[in-house]
Amino acid sequence: MSFINLIKIAIGALTNNKMRAFLTMLGIIIGVGSVITMLAIGQGSKRSIQSQIAEMGSNMIMINPGADRRGGVRQDPSAMQTLKLTDYEDLRDKTTLLSAVSPNVSSSGQFIYGNNNYPSSVTGVSPEYLTIRQLTVQDGDIFGDAEIASSAKVCVIGKTIVDNLFTNGEDPIGKVIRFKNTPLRVIGVLKSKGYNSMGQDQDAIVLAPYTTVMKRLLAVTYLQGIFASAITEDDTDGAIAEISDILRNNHKIKEGDENDFHVFSQQELSSMMTSTTDLLTVLLACIAGISLVVGGIGIMNIMYVSVTERTREIGLRMSVGARGVDILSQFLIEAIMISVTGGIIGVALGIGASYAIKYIASWPIAIEVWTVLLSFAVCTVTGIFFGYYPAKKAANLDPIEALRYE
Repeated sequence: MSFINLIKIAIGALTNNKMRAFLTMLGIIIGVGSVITMLAIGQGSKRSIQSQIAEMGSNMIMINPGADRRGGVRQDPSAMQTLKLTDYEDLRDKTTLLSAVSPNVSSSGQFIYGNNNYPSSVTGVSPEYLTIRQLTVQDGDIFGDAEIASSAKVCVIGKTIVDNLFTNGEDPIGKVIRFKNTPLRVIGVLKSKGYNSMGQDQDAIVLAPYTTVMKRLLAVTYLQGIFASAITEDDTDGAIAEISDILRNNHKIKEGDENDFHVFSQQELSSMMTSTTDLLTVLLACIAGISLVVGGIGIMNIMYVSVTERTREIGLRMSVGARGVDILSQFLIEAIMISVTGGIIGVALGIGASYAIKYIASWPIAIEVWTVLLSFAVCTVTGIFFGYYPAKKAANLDPIEALRYE
């Protein structure tokens, strides 16, 4: 029997039981749609994280106080006060692979101007922080060495701060805003960067000289962190080694002892976040893939029913010359058609659901061609795997017994 005839017979059998065929496809449809949607969310999250990290500078290096203990282990408060101004100054003056270095201290609270207020943080940095974080002053200017030396009460603000404090459209340059009880004169406005890929507002930022924040706001002598930027991305590992050597020497850490600081780069952060999102994506896909298994069991069940219902038809076909391989092919084609048709509908459903999530929930998604092809291939294999045994049973029927079947 020709392949074309087998396909025609399979189509006829399925169209005679449209509702049953659709209900059988439903497991495959839901399974494929779920897999594509979950993979789209996982890949979108991965790209979003990578994009956010790239926005901060691929060669950025962060130095934080305290040992590198991950997993939520609490440290003694004194361990978080190990970075000093001398560490920043030595990194600035002695390293050869860093293009920019800035201390980092911050304090959270309410900013007030007139009758308006807005909750945010003031971050104490040096002017090189703008280079490290790829920020630009649009109006006014950044503070300089003179303001740092005198712990001047000046600041540079982002567009969100401008919009929430200066609601009447006045020029913020030269105006004085209050942070807690400290007045800060606005000397510059940063160019807007908008929201990053993770939905965080990059314009809700206030920068001030690090000496101002340390002395006038926090009254501390230690740094909460140090930001740096390697000359090139390829120099990152060498720069980290330089930083570690200088800080270990400054802190008089003996060979073999644990650091009282930890250094990590954007590359390390990117690698860690990528591995995490990949793991979550696989987990989501496996959970969604359970629907495919359930759908496959549904195909096997309905094919068994079909073989039982059409036993006399099978006997008649075999009595007029149909071979076992023809019967096997006929029922296997029916199973594959159910699976593939369900897969096509599932692909459309998965893509539609992914875009619905993107526009309704504003979640990042990324539909890769390989995820569609993989889902489609899996549903085809599912049809073959779960349809083979019922088809083999039909092919092995005795023609005489089949014709006698009631």
